[in-house]
Amino acid sequence: MTAYNIVRNRVKPGREQDLEQAFRERGANKYPGMRKLAVIKTGERDYCIIGEWDSMEALAAARPEMIKTLDGIRDMLEDLGDGIGVTDAVSGEAVSESS
Repeated sequence: MTAYNIVRNRVKPGREQDLEQAFRERGANKYPGMRKLAVIKTGERDYCIIGEWDSMEALAAARPEMIKTLDGIRDMLEDLGDGIGVTDAVSGEAVSESS
């Protein structure tokens, strides 16, 4: 079953281009089992990163590498507040898909 992860974050002022470039350089091919990666600008400094995966197992196996990626951009991100940290992440299996 297809799995997805969605990560919301806010970039520090003036770091938007740095964040966008970092994701263009990484792409989906960095992680085995990731089919597609999309970075969506949802506000002035707000972004959502959406990954499409072969399975929850593939997503879970990639978490250590995803954390390394986050560590490489952490200095670009602003704390979201309320104890969330610099990313607000969720993931799960698709229950309905259409094209």
